[in-house]
Amino acid sequence: MPALGMAQDTGKLIAWLKVEGESVTEGEAIMEIETDKATVEIEAAGSGILSGVRAAEGDDVPVGQTIAWILAPGEALPEPTQEETVNGPALAPEKSGAAPNASPVAQKVAAEHGIELTEVKASKGRIQKADVLAYIETQSREGEGIRLSPASPKARRLAQERGIDIAALLGSGPGGAVLSADVPLTIPSNDLTTESIPVGTVWGIMAERVTQSWQQAPHFYLVREVNADPIIAWRTSLLARFERKITYTDLLVKLVAAALRQNPRVNASWEGETISLKNEINLGLAVAIENGLTVPIIHRADELSLTQIAERRGDLVTRAQNSKLRPEDIQNGTFTISNLGMYGVDAFIPILNPPQAAILGVGRIIKSVVPVNDQPLVQSRMTLTVSFDHRAVDGARGAEFLETLANLIEEPFRLVE
Repeated sequence: MPALGMAQDTGKLIAWLKVEGESVTEGEAIMEIETDKATVEIEAAGSGILSGVRAAEGDDVPVGQTIAWILAPGEALPEPTQEETVNGPALAPEKSGAAPNASPVAQKVAAEHGIELTEVKASKGRIQKADVLAYIETQSREGEGIRLSPASPKARRLAQERGIDIAALLGSGPGGAVLSADVPLTIPSNDLTTESIPVGTVWGIMAERVTQSWQQAPHFYLVREVNADPIIAWRTSLLARFERKITYTDLLVKLVAAALRQNPRVNASWEGETISLKNEINLGLAVAIENGLTVPIIHRADELSLTQIAERRGDLVTRAQNSKLRPEDIQNGTFTISNLGMYGVDAFIPILNPPQAAILGVGRIIKSVVPVNDQPLVQSRMTLTVSFDHRAVDGARGAEFLETLANLIEEPFRLVE
């Protein structure tokens, strides 16, 4: 199980894209996992045959734990490590005697439910996970000895801790298995009509991270309203010149990258007792997805043209919304932009995205009457709010960054496109 984030302890296996025994090619997507940041596709590190699968879809697996091997044709699985010998294998061993031919995942599911694999009928020569789940469902309907509903160990533990009957829950896993996300956080009160909404790994860890950020990072905020007429005119001219659609977010990525290049102390993070200045400007874009919030990264944004930024932004957002991000798409961000202007929000104060030292919140563009040379003038205005980590950035440096950004927005033609 790969580690894709500093705060990641486990990864949730969402789906195997290849089945055990199938050939895979280096760079080919073989599974989807859900981490603290997003659902991403994991690519094969080499070519060979997917073997020894020991994690089922829906499992939460500790980072670094082996979940499968890619072997050369004819190569045997490695012997269990000393740790596995002491602590017991991840999968229950087969019973002595006429051991049935079953996949490791099928063995694991059977062991979790106390099922003898000799009682399970294989649909395709070898017992698969689906065969075990079908057996559980049949026995549950007939009431013949299977008292437990299909559920992951974590779901059982959470249900027990919360005093919830797991048999009454509707599972979203394979064969209707109850996963940890299906276990409600609270039990509805008898005298009040409520609804508990299960949350997935992305949402749950997002909640933990923003809570940690809010509690540990001393936030301070700077707000500035800027004249948006120049950036509107800039975008209008670009739309007339380029086939690719250029959004306001694309323009902001370009301008923020330039402002960070001029103010490197903001492109930083607090690490223990030191301030770590980043030598790359990797801008994260906060993207709302169905099960939470993810922040894909436009790497080296200061080195890209506007059309390159627009192309990468469009690709990242599309893949984020379709759970097709790759590990590198969510790693090594140094600054985040959160634009809620398209939702009609005037202004908002964003929470820091750890370990980054700053995040920009962008509101909508609205028409306002402002004094210009002591005369009332109708002007397009946009509100910028920057949240800073006071451990890494002080008020003066934060103000200098916001001043630079405001000047670039109001005079964007100074940049070389």
